[in-house]
Amino acid sequence: MYLLRNTLRPYAWGSTTAMAELFGREPSGEPEAELWIGAHPGAPSTLVPPVDGAQTLDELIALDPEAALGADTAARFGGELPFLAKILAAGSPLSLQVHPTPAQARAGYAAEEEAGVDRGARERNYKDGNHKPEMIFALTPFEALCGFRNPEEAAQVFRAVNGAIAAAGRPVPELLEWIVAELSSGHPAADRLQSVFQTILSDGESVRPAVEEAAAASALLSAAGTEFARELTTVAELQGFYPGDPGVLISLLLNRASLKPGEAIYLPAGNVHAYLSGLGVEVMAASDNVLRGGLTPKHVDVPELLRTVDFRPLGIPSLPAGHTADGQEVFRPPFEEFQLQRIELAQGPDTERDLPAEVPVLQNGPAVVISVRGNVALSSPAGSLVLEPGQSAFLPAGDAPAFLRLASDSAQHDDAALAFAVTVGSAPANGGDEPRLDLPA
Repeated sequence: MYLLRNTLRPYAWGSTTAMAELFGREPSGEPEAELWIGAHPGAPSTLVPPVDGAQTLDELIALDPEAALGADTAARFGGELPFLAKILAAGSPLSLQVHPTPAQARAGYAAEEEAGVDRGARERNYKDGNHKPEMIFALTPFEALCGFRNPEEAAQVFRAVNGAIAAAGRPVPELLEWIVAELSSGHPAADRLQSVFQTILSDGESVRPAVEEAAAASALLSAAGTEFARELTTVAELQGFYPGDPGVLISLLLNRASLKPGEAIYLPAGNVHAYLSGLGVEVMAASDNVLRGGLTPKHVDVPELLRTVDFRPLGIPSLPAGHTADGQEVFRPPFEEFQLQRIELAQGPDTERDLPAEVPVLQNGPAVVISVRGNVALSSPAGSLVLEPGQSAFLPAGDAPAFLRLASDSAQHDDAALAFAVTVGSAPANGGDEPRLDLPA
């Protein structure tokens, strides 16, 4: 097993305090958005100390993929660690975005490579040839937009906005009137949503005044506690961060998900989403392919985005917890690259339930273990390691079986601890492309 040092990404939307409070350290004074834990070449974790000349986790895996990943995982994923874990702290909204299917990613990456588009270019869409399904587990209350709501419900929201504009004695922008008519047209639901989505992104001259009027009306309606107050509050808040941005209007087409600590959602290919606020554990396939659709100063490729988005109305893609044999929670999204195990440990019986003194975290395949609260000890036939809050470790497949327990011999003894383990998921039954999922709207 190997202790890791991880890269902290200071993106502008990151919280300046959340991650420091989680790990019990002083804030850096800068935004702390994402702590990357894995072997992605964009920011691979560093080995402490280096091993056999390998400085980073991706270099270690490349030395002997079968030893690090196990023969099956190495074969399934081309000798690379298939997942990337992050601690994500959103102090302000992230961009509206969508991720491609494996087939779309392979085709898009190959086309840009053939065209000679520099991988660091602003207009580059595909950084690699992999898809990027993901999940987020909430450590604090967590707010997100994810997936399209039914067009009839979206029409009601826009109708309320238009009514408030008119009640204020102001003319309703033609774009907003058209949106209500289009969403109510009776055409197939996906066609209506695509038409409105595409028009908002493409009709530049009329969008900014429509956003401004909608935001002003939404602020009045949300303050009055009217129906759809939460959605209207979203519009007013997003306008404060991204004045006039098309994504402000698009937010009214999307589901608003409010996660309590301990809840999780998953984002399949084609699902338009944006994280708004909160602290969580994010896990994804090892890719950096993001197509943006608003709430950002970055490049928005509308034609490629439209080819990628799934416009079917979907319910919020909640991810219920399963349980391991010893009662620990495990979250298994319908992707083969990863699953997430939540591990609670206690010195003695908990007041509400019994917590184990030792938990298996690795039976086969590779794993990454992250300590969030308290000091935990990893042990396997290959050795042992103590992790403090904020520290993580990589466990090669050959370290199985590996176990996690409270580090009772650590300098600062804890009566309880919380950690997470990311392991490889199950291979899909059909061996095919990532499915487009039918969730209840």
